[in-house]
Amino acid sequence: MRIGNGVDVHELVFGRPLILGGVRLPSDLGLAGHSDADVVCHALMDALLSAARLPDIGELFPDSDPSLEGARSLDLLARVARKLDEAGFRVVDCDVTLCADAPKVAPYKREMRGNIARALGVSPDRVGLKATTFEGLGFVGAKEGMAAIATCLLGEIASETPHA
Repeated sequence: MRIGNGVDVHELVFGRPLILGGVRLPSDLGLAGHSDADVVCHALMDALLSAARLPDIGELFPDSDPSLEGARSLDLLARVARKLDEAGFRVVDCDVTLCADAPKVAPYKREMRGNIARALGVSPDRVGLKATTFEGLGFVGAKEGMAAIATCLLGEIASETPHA
């Protein structure tokens, strides 16, 4: 078994859609970034890659790559899942905490979990998702940005050849 953690932060700006867990939420502000800037997926990708001891998302999906401009983070998450499989790992469990004072995400959490589960090829009961506010404190509380913190547990896929 392997444990990994990931953190992601993005600034809130006008003129961008707000995508969280692959769901477009109604909001006047969206997250700035080269891709769709989905902090939920980004933190989770880094947690998964960390657990497998693979390069982080900045190395795998650099913002200098023009082909990734506007990329859907759920598609990138599915690519990470394939890399995990190639490396001999499967997702046992993952959990993400979204740090955002607005908007309320409770009505969208089930859809987000489903999106993430499909991208990872796991059951939604293996995906935890919760949100917390910062009670008006710091950049999250001032609604200047959002952050996400993810933790995951990977298991090795059984093989007929023992590892050296």
